[in-house]
Amino acid sequence: MKPTKALPINIAGTLLICALSAGAQTTTTPAPEQAPAPAATPAPTWSVGPLDFSGYIDGYYTYNFNRPGDAANGQANDLYNFNDKTDQFNLSAAKLTINHDPDPIGVHVDLIFGRTNSLIHSASEQSTANYLEQAYISAKPPKAHGAELDFGQFVTSAGAEVIEAKDDFNYSRGLLFAWAIPYYHFGLRTSLPVTKTWTAGLQVVNGWNNDVDNNGGVTIGLTSLLTKPKYIWAVNYYTGPENFQTQKGYRNLIDSTLTLNPSPKFSAYVNYDYGQNHIPATGVGTEEETSEASPHWQGVAFAARGQATPKAAFVGRFEYFDDNQGFSTGTMQAVKEFTATYEYKWLSGLLTRAEYRRDWSDQKFFHKGDNELVDAQSTMSVALIAFFGPKR
Repeated sequence: MKPTKALPINIAGTLLICALSAGAQTTTTPAPEQAPAPAATPAPTWSVGPLDFSGYIDGYYTYNFNRPGDAANGQANDLYNFNDKTDQFNLSAAKLTINHDPDPIGVHVDLIFGRTNSLIHSASEQSTANYLEQAYISAKPPKAHGAELDFGQFVTSAGAEVIEAKDDFNYSRGLLFAWAIPYYHFGLRTSLPVTKTWTAGLQVVNGWNNDVDNNGGVTIGLTSLLTKPKYIWAVNYYTGPENFQTQKGYRNLIDSTLTLNPSPKFSAYVNYDYGQNHIPATGVGTEEETSEASPHWQGVAFAARGQATPKAAFVGRFEYFDDNQGFSTGTMQAVKEFTATYEYKWLSGLLTRAEYRRDWSDQKFFHKGDNELVDAQSTMSVALIAFFGPKR
């Protein structure tokens, strides 16, 4: 670590983030302290026999310039997830991973706590899958040409972002991650390297974000991953019955992400999602309930990351999300968001992010105070993430 060279860039980056919120109230971020010197004793090795252990703790403070009250929406940033609680310190996630790569049999378990766990599991799912992000066994037969079969609960293949903030470009997850795609599935997942650069897969799962299905139907997922030296292109398609207690009416999702890596210091991605949920006529209730409906949603996200120094990086993200019938967000609206993030890695296993985000809609959707709705929302967030992993 070289604090005498890195500290000016750290201060400049934080000032840049704060400048983006001009016109709103200002927030002063305290100057970071110098990281402590490495301990004299060797770093622990987080591997025991065939098992590898890893994990992280992710905490944050967010300030919402609308100051939504607890009586309005539970004192939360509208359209956010995981770091949604505002004007307070909060634990986004604490995670412990136990992994053994298939040789030919493997196992993977992710235990997760905090706000993230509360949001990825519905009230009904918390009785069966609470505190589990993933839990599956794997098989990779020696003569199967690299094919792998997983059974259990695993995160979705859709989307440009993931549940773990440290592995994303930005700190807050975007509109597409929160409202266009599922978090996880339960069932079977396969992958097969068709060529040296293309991997295809088939998934047969219970549905979206559930371990126990309520309609007796299955969802099929088709995945494709093309990996080249300068770019990666992923395409995923999910289809299956997702309406409550009926196999009539299918939900379809098309997801495509193009990730560009032209140089070690610059990367970017473009993510597009289109979803549709066919709701069959019930024959009972109001006229709206008896008629068929096919609400759909779609959106696109652009993000770019520049590595200014080995320790400092700047990220920008823009998204557009159209929820034409309010199926995802609960309101018929078109929403945009822009996020600017500054990242600084203090040392191996410890990073901080400072972020300004602006969301705006064509409807008065965002809470302000205890009882007012407005068409925009601005937030400032500071996060600290500490993580560890196996050393082999």
